[in-house]
Formats: sequence, C-alpha cells, structure tokens
Amino acid sequence: MNFKSIFVCLAATLINGFCLAQTNQTAVVEDFKTSSTTQSGKQYPQVNSEGRVRTSILAPQALKVQIDIGAVKYDLIKDEKGVWTGESAPQDEGFHYYQLNIDGASVPDPGSLYFYGASRWGSGIEVPAKDQDFYALKDVPHGKISQNLYFSKITNSQRRCFVYTPPDYDKNTSTRYPVLYLQHGMGEDETGWNVQGKANLILDNLIAEKKAIPMIIVMDKGYATKPNQTPPQAGGAPAGGSGGFSAFEEVMINEIIPMIDTNYRTKADREHRAMAGLSMGANQTIQITMNNLDKFSYIGGFSGTSNFPSVAELDPATFSNGKFKDGEALNKQIKLFWLGLGTKEPNPFPGSVGAFRAMLEKAGIKYVFYQSTGTAHEWLTWRRDLFQFVPLLFK
Repeated sequence: MNFKSIFVCLAATLINGFCLAQTNQTAVVEDFKTSSTTQSGKQYPQVNSEGRVRTSILAPQALKVQIDIGAVKYDLIKDEKGVWTGESAPQDEGFHYYQLNIDGASVPDPGSLYFYGASRWGSGIEVPAKDQDFYALKDVPHGKISQNLYFSKITNSQRRCFVYTPPDYDKNTSTRYPVLYLQHGMGEDETGWNVQGKANLILDNLIAEKKAIPMIIVMDKGYATKPNQTPPQAGGAPAGGSGGFSAFEEVMINEIIPMIDTNYRTKADREHRAMAGLSMGANQTIQITMNNLDKFSYIGGFSGTSNFPSVAELDPATFSNGKFKDGEALNKQIKLFWLGLGTKEPNPFPGSVGAFRAMLEKAGIKYVFYQSTGTAHEWLTWRRDLFQFVPLLFK
C-alpha cells in the first residue's frame, strides 16, 4: 500500500470515527423533564423519553464526578463554571435508587428527594411507566397513612409501623375492616411501601373503581432482634438462624397484630387477615403465615419465597419441616396463595421461585402466579404485584 492509500484510509477512519461520535452525541433525545422525585424548585435530576437520567451538580474542585445507577457508573462533564452534567444510558421504567460518585465518594444527589433503600437514605428517580395510571395521584377519595409508635417488650425497643386506613374509615364508624400486613425488602424499611411502593394510591384507585374491598394495610419494619441477639449488618439478613426472622415473627404475632386489632376496627379473624411482602418480605411472609395458619388465610410472595436463595429441587415432604406436604389440607385452609415475579429478575430469583412453584405443584397446592412484563427486582414489579394481588383479597 502506498503513502497516498494509507493517507486516504486514515482520513476515512477519522471521518467515520468523527461521524460516529457525532451520532452518539446527537442520539440523546433532548426532551428532558424534571422527575416526580426531583426536589421542589430544583432543575435536576431529569428524565427524557428514552428513560435516560440526567443530573447536574456544582463541584468546581472535583476531579471526577459520575452518576451511579443500576450498578453502572456514567461520567459527568464539567463546564467552565465547575458544574458537572451528564446522563445515564436508558433505564427501565419505574423507580430506581441512584447516587453520585465524587472523587470516589458516593453521596446522594442534592437535587433528588431522599428514600430509604440499600440500607441508607439516598437518591431515587422515577422513570415514567406506560402503565403508571394505576398508581397515579387522582381526584378520588383518599385513605390516610398514620404513623404508630409502640414499645416492643420482645425487642426491648421503640418501634413504629405505618397504617393505611381506607377513605371511608372515619365516616363509617361502625364498619370493621379486613387487614393486610405488607412487608418491605432487604435494606429497606417501613417507609418503603407507602413512599416508593405507592401502596396508598394503588388502594385508593382500586377502591374508587370498586375493584378492591376497603381494607387496612399495616407496614412494619421487618428487622427485629431480641436484646441478646446480634443485630444484622447493614444490608444483611436479620438475625435469628436460617430463617432469620424469629424475633420479627414473635413481634408480628404477639405484639403487632394484637395492637392493630385493639386500636383499629378490624375483622379480627384469619378469614379477614392477609400477609404479603417483597423479596425478604416474601420470605418472611411465607414462613410466618405457614407457621400461623390459624391467623392468616391469604398469602402473597412478591419476588421471593421461603426457599430463597436456594434453587435446588424442593421436596414437600421435608421442606420447611413438612409444612407443604399435605396439599389437600392446605387448599382448605389457604384462601389464596399468590406469587409474583418480574420477567427480567436476576438470579437467583427465577430459580428459587421456580423451585418453590414446582414443589407446590408436586404437593397439589393451588396457587396463582403473575409475571410483570419487562421489569426486574425493583419497585415497578412490586407495585404491579400489589395491584394484581389486592383485588383477590377477602372475597
């Protein structure tokens, strides 16, 4: 190849590279808008129609700033005023935790509202979903969320739960209501379902459309340790052995349920009591309800089961001390056994849920299975789960 040919090829490569770079730069759709999770009065973070998240922060002395979302970091670019701005790749619809990384230090985005997840208070972003109408704030009668503080003798500590009461609760003062006990996931707390999960709005809308029976929802913290137990590390499983939930089960059965039945107008029997949870909360739900079928008749596991994280084949004769071996008897006791999973859930969730379903089928236990299309182990999956689960309760 002569010098002229080499020059032509090199020029063509540079031009193609420049064009590709230009294409990549212009590929971002510039229709960014502030998110519903952006603090009032702030311009960033923003989301565009592709689901890209753009953020900006003043950090003139910083050497490197990134947005960290979905376990991937994206570089921000600094302007002459020391303002760093940049965006992520397109994200799935729904709610996502994220943070900024400034010179190696992970910090919340000062423009975002803060949410408790990943065992910390941090930033979150809402990427609008096509089906967001079912959890939208609408002009319908709204229920109330109240904070309940109580002292737990079992844990020798102050605890709290949040309680949703339906729109007509304060008007129909002679009416009694069924109760759903609803649990969060690992690294989250009792604020999760009424903030990230939008449980109150989902119920308000379902009740307004007469698709669900008015009910009370109780959301408590899934971590509970006795004074002589070692508290879990941040983000770790609760103390209490292989199940990890011994203290919480005691708190739920001996303190939370009696407190709710005393202070609220409940229908205090197993036929009007349900429990559901996501991920770790699903594990808790199935273990607690199966240990206390005299108190619960509706069971919901969202992205989790009591065999998490095992993906091995389960034998109903031996699994969980044989609690699932008599399918005929369980079908008479359990009014609804409901499982949900996103189609994009990462391992080990598809395997563990699949193994659990196979065990239920082997034992002849009736259950309902729902798949959330296009969602992973995150809040849009669990919002959809709740939306599908609640209309089947107490009917």
